[in-house]
Amino acid sequence: MRAQRLSLIGGIALAIALTPALAATVVAAGPTVVVQPGDTLTGIARRHGLSISLLVELNELADPNRIYAGQRLRVAGSSRTSAGANAAVRRTVHVVSRGSTMWGIATLYGVSVGAIAAANHLVNPSLIFAGQRVVIPGGSAPHRSRAHANAGRGASAPRQAASVVHVVSRGSSLWTIASRYGVSVGAIAAANHLVNPSLIFTGQRLVIPGGTQPSSSGAPRARMSSRMADVVAERNWVRRIIVRQADRYGVPRGFALAVAWQESGWQQGVVSYAGAVGVMQLMPGTAEWVGQTMLGRRVRIHDAGSNIAAGVRLLRHYLDRYDGNRDLVLAAYYQGQRAVDLHGIYPISRPYIASIRYLERVFGH
Repeated sequence: MRAQRLSLIGGIALAIALTPALAATVVAAGPTVVVQPGDTLTGIARRHGLSISLLVELNELADPNRIYAGQRLRVAGSSRTSAGANAAVRRTVHVVSRGSTMWGIATLYGVSVGAIAAANHLVNPSLIFAGQRVVIPGGSAPHRSRAHANAGRGASAPRQAASVVHVVSRGSSLWTIASRYGVSVGAIAAANHLVNPSLIFTGQRLVIPGGTQPSSSGAPRARMSSRMADVVAERNWVRRIIVRQADRYGVPRGFALAVAWQESGWQQGVVSYAGAVGVMQLMPGTAEWVGQTMLGRRVRIHDAGSNIAAGVRLLRHYLDRYDGNRDLVLAAYYQGQRAVDLHGIYPISRPYIASIRYLERVFGH
């Protein structure tokens, strides 16, 4: 479905996809601008004498590449001026440790990958290295919960001496195994001396540092940040539609909610540069195919209810096609069914899959 999109996704757009989309602007007192067709965050920042990182911070944008015509953006806060705004944003410097990921660092500080990437002018946030100094916009101290600490430490193994052994099943990835046990990919890679964590095989026995067996329902539910909770509450009407369609087509609620959040932040007005539309980010051709072959009616891609019904029905199709293997389902949703059937999961799809599997834990199974 998304073959057209892959050629358009650059390094920053790809890595920013790891972050749940909180992109709807919360407009407060102070000057704002309305995004016009063809506008970019870079152009708006230049016109108003601001940095991209400041615009990201002012508007709490999770994805600087995903702004849309009609969106209102703050260009100054109620107590800030454009000239002095950059100095007013507090910043913290984080030193990258061995095995860390940008997703883990962002989670640790409660900010978005997009905000960190913009603040540090990172072309590809996936490429960071031990010892690198990364500016964290906002200046908040890191949250030291167990889940956040594991994400930020990367390859540092938990202190518990006990470990469990996991036998790799067909279609598994180290991302999904790590999510299931609530530990980092780096910790598993270090415990098993894996040179390339992407290369694991069916039947392989992996030591999982920490010694905690997964619950019958999978990994424990992840904590939702207060900022994300506020946005989720504002868009609860969209959540109700997703849940209704998930129940209708037998798709796990948390799975459908996670895909929709990753794709659009539950925003119908989002249109990608590749032309994907709405809450479920459907390409017009895909929507037409789903309507003709699965729904028996035309999909009104710009209507939230019709958009969500088509997207959730497509997830049901992929769940049936891939025997419930959610990694393959997500890969098909991202890179296209034919590509998965012929080539399996592209490396470029792994961050996308990992992000949604994490969000699944946030929204519940």
